[in-house]
Amino acid sequence: MAEYKITLPVDEEKIRELKVGDILYVTGTIVTARDEAHKKVLEAIESGETLPVGLEGLALYHCGPVVQKKEGEWVVIAAGPTTSTRMEDVEAEFIEKTHVRIVIGKGGMGRKTAEAARKYGAVYTVFTGGAAVLAADAVKRVAGVYWLDELGIPEAMWVFDVENFGPLVVTIDTTGKNFYAEAAERRKKVLEGMYRELGF
Repeated sequence: MAEYKITLPVDEEKIRELKVGDILYVTGTIVTARDEAHKKVLEAIESGETLPVGLEGLALYHCGPVVQKKEGEWVVIAAGPTTSTRMEDVEAEFIEKTHVRIVIGKGGMGRKTAEAARKYGAVYTVFTGGAAVLAADAVKRVAGVYWLDELGIPEAMWVFDVENFGPLVVTIDTTGKNFYAEAAERRKKVLEGMYRELGF
C-alpha cells in the first residue's frame, strides 16, 4: 500500500502505477455525476455534441452535493459519495468514451467497470461514507454547474476545484483487480464451509 498525491488532469501511465489498497489525495478538477448526468453525457457524445467540460484525465465523483448560494456564488456544504452500484450499467461506457481516470464513490462496483478500468486505464476509489463535510472542506471553488434547471441540484453535473481531496482508497485498479468482488468471493467460501460443517 502506497500513498499518492495526484494533480488532475492525470495521464494513463500514472494511473496504471496504482494498485488496490493505495491511498490517493487529488488536487485539481473533479466532476460529479449520478444516474441522470451519466445519461446526459453519454447522450451528448452519441449525438456528436461537445461536452460542457472536457473529462479526459479528470476524476468523476458519484455525488449529489448539498450546496447553497452565498453572495451570488455556489458554496458546497456537504459532498458525500452516493452508492456507486447504481452506475454500474453505464460506467464502463462512460470510462471508455470520456477517458476519466479516477472514479470516486462508495460501496464498490462490478465486473463491467473493472474490465473497463483494465482496458482503458482508470481506477475506482472509495471515499468514506458519512464524511460529507470533510469532502466539502476540500472543495475550494465551484467552477461550474451544468443541466441544473433540467436535472436539479443532486443530479446536475457539478465541477469542483479541489485541494487534497481524500483519502481515497483504490478498490479497482488497472489490472482489473476488484477488492469488493474478491471479498465477496472469500465471504461466500467461508459461508459454504460453515454450512457444510453444520450439515446444510
